[in-house]
Amino acid sequence: MAALQPPSGPARTAPRPRNTQRRATLAAIALLGALWPGPSRSLSADLLPVTRPNPYHATTSRAARLNAIQGIPVEKLDAKSRAKVASVLSNITVFRRMPVSVVNCDPDLYLFMVRHPDVVVNIWEVLKISRLKLRQIGPDTYQVTDSAGTLANVEFIYRSHDTHLIYAEGSYDGPLAARPLKGRCLMVLRTGYVRETDGRYYVTSRLDTFTGVEPGAVELLAKTFHPLVGRVADNNFLQSVAFLGSLSRTAELNTRGVQLLATKLAYVQPAFRQHLAHLAAEIARKHPAPSAPNSAVPPRVAARTSAKPKR
Repeated sequence: MAALQPPSGPARTAPRPRNTQRRATLAAIALLGALWPGPSRSLSADLLPVTRPNPYHATTSRAARLNAIQGIPVEKLDAKSRAKVASVLSNITVFRRMPVSVVNCDPDLYLFMVRHPDVVVNIWEVLKISRLKLRQIGPDTYQVTDSAGTLANVEFIYRSHDTHLIYAEGSYDGPLAARPLKGRCLMVLRTGYVRETDGRYYVTSRLDTFTGVEPGAVELLAKTFHPLVGRVADNNFLQSVAFLGSLSRTAELNTRGVQLLATKLAYVQPAFRQHLAHLAAEIARKHPAPSAPNSAVPPRVAARTSAKPKR
């Protein structure tokens, strides 16, 4: 399928199986969200000098954490969702703001894939570039598992065109930890859109993660996971967003290929398979393929975020 690029987080074949399995385990933890890494409280950002942040770099600073908390639309949540948010924010073991990602992507496809992560993961399964399994188990609720000890339930508790609030509870019981780890995570995905004069959209994404782990696991998390998983989580997020841009471009160049791919998504509801096929046709209609169907057009970076996609 032309232009599709696999995310680097999920497992891929490599000459060293041990390193591949380790990377797959770390990537699974990063996607899980419930064990996303960052500095421990003993490395408090309060003690660090204030510097002008670079949005294209990850940060764990106190200023970024406060900014992320202020951006949570608590007033728009029901009582049950507010309680879940409070359960994480009252015990923040680690915080991480992922690097900002900018990608050329159809905004309706972007929103659809963000709101239906099972579609993304099932595509990875079909293309054999991931061992993750993500299945919908209820309205806005999904279960994530992998072959390395990761298990989590993930729930969308708020959704709008520019903000998605995701709550996760999960555990990790694998070779990288001396004992099972349990945790909760709150993820805040902020998105902006800009439409250029050629009609193309550039989507800007930023992900903030707040994680709380069970008592006694803080030191283990900091020593075992922080040096490794932080960079993997950043890269996994960037590559996952890039994958959406690649899928959008493929829909322009190989519409029937994306529609055929949609029919192979065995773990996705039929209505969502059909909607993916419909989106591919709409993208092709808006951006007719050039005469050279396999030509690759690299995305331009845009920093402005103003226009809104259809809800």
